[in-house]
Amino acid sequence: MPQESSQLSPPNLSRLLRRAQRAHAEGDLVKAERLYNALLQHDPDNFDALHDLGRINYRRGRLDAALALIQAALRTDLFRADGFASLGLVFHSLKQFERALKSYDEGLRIAPDDVELLNRLGVALLELRRPREALETFERLLTRDPDNVDALGNRGNALHRLNRPQEAIAVYDRALELAPGNAQLWTNRAIALRRLDRPHEALMNVTIALVCAPDFASARFVESAVRLTLGDFAAGWRGYESRWNGALAPQRRNFAAPLWLGRESLAGKTILLHAEQGFGDTIQFVRYAPLLAARGASVVLEVQPQLARLLSRTAGVETVVARKEPLPRFDVHCPLLSLPLACGTELPTIPAHVPYIAAVAEEVAAWQVRLPRRPRVGLAWAGERAHDNDLNRSIPLATLAPILDVPDLAFVSLQHDVREEDAAVLQSRPDLLPIGSKFRDFADTAAAIAPLDAVISVDTAVAHLAGAMGKPLFLLLPFAADFRWLRERADSPWYPTARLFRQPQFGDWHSVVDELRRELARFGSVLPSLAGAARRSMRVGDDLVASLFALT
Repeated sequence: MPQESSQLSPPNLSRLLRRAQRAHAEGDLVKAERLYNALLQHDPDNFDALHDLGRINYRRGRLDAALALIQAALRTDLFRADGFASLGLVFHSLKQFERALKSYDEGLRIAPDDVELLNRLGVALLELRRPREALETFERLLTRDPDNVDALGNRGNALHRLNRPQEAIAVYDRALELAPGNAQLWTNRAIALRRLDRPHEALMNVTIALVCAPDFASARFVESAVRLTLGDFAAGWRGYESRWNGALAPQRRNFAAPLWLGRESLAGKTILLHAEQGFGDTIQFVRYAPLLAARGASVVLEVQPQLARLLSRTAGVETVVARKEPLPRFDVHCPLLSLPLACGTELPTIPAHVPYIAAVAEEVAAWQVRLPRRPRVGLAWAGERAHDNDLNRSIPLATLAPILDVPDLAFVSLQHDVREEDAAVLQSRPDLLPIGSKFRDFADTAAAIAPLDAVISVDTAVAHLAGAMGKPLFLLLPFAADFRWLRERADSPWYPTARLFRQPQFGDWHSVVDELRRELARFGSVLPSLAGAARRSMRVGDDLVASLFALT
């Protein structure tokens, strides 16, 4: 093949650029990269060569090289909107969303009607949890291009983030009229249907998505959650493994030791069980450790640092390691939420013996003398604000406050982090003793829960902890609860001492609070005769648990 001339004239440089861009468009990235590099030997400040070479590196996952090349291109010409679009895309992939946002803004300053830039700007705003601005951006785009499928889908996503699932579904429907084979749209529609507690329709939607794209991990994951919600554990837990190919892919652990999913004997082997998601997930699924120990395994448990002290006394566990600390040698490993699959768990075989977590007696005694002597009820009304479903699962303290008027009960706040909008309410209620801010970790939380007579909680780690300790638990759930709470039942097969209070319709916490207030009054009327014995033994007596479930 003839070599490129060492001294190329401008017309030859233009021809070389066209050849490189043609190869790029045809997908021959090796040839395109070689030609771009050849051009840059003669014209190192050529914007198109630098920019397109950066795009090739981006496509190959070489993000640092892509960033350097696109920034170099923009240094030669700051008036190229396509350069800022590419720069924002690289920053987005690096999860530097604020810098992506600035890049798109710069591009829109040059080309204010550029639909690609507007769409990417809206997506960055969604990543930054600014859905209202994102919605405005997508609507601005759609006034210019009303049939833009990407913008329609993203408008639906913004509405879903704003907790407007019915409107989101209508927008997805419009996008699906234009792109009926779009697996992502069908999957997003299924997610919105789940929020409205329409799991059978959601299942049909993800089935269509998987016909359109059989290997689409997001659809497979949503399908698994729907099946688990419906109690189909065999298909649900099997499908739940798809999480590692989708949203949780960055958290996947690549150990040299093989993954254990129940097929091989554990006799004489050391297994590492490792936390993978939230605190509540770790508390819920650590219950499987004794089952593996009974199979002859030595169990090493790696958990979040905030749980290490609490779980250091877990039955069946030989060693507890806080995440990021060095791990001992192990033969096989299993993520905690893969244990139901590995153990072949079905609804009737859920290991539900409680308590399987206990607080340190000396620490319990210290809390015992600090708390009121009346029957005591702990309260946790909010989870992490960053949780995808926080708008539904957390309750404003002002909405929950009427339960504090139930007589003869002493209420204590187990809320560790109090939001600004709740702080004023908390300060105005001397009948709600704030102790949650004093907790250093979940061992402290457990020690404070132990002397209580009951716990009221939304779907957060405090609920799991109370349930794992065998404490009477009033669990407050949104209209479409997480899959682990199933549907249309007031009990939990995971936590025998839990009583579930579900919203009767989307967003209706007031009905839940009214029902809870009535039940607390009845619970309080039977509690005084039993509470003393329960507190003296530092555990919940069978009579006390029975009285909780006798309330109808």
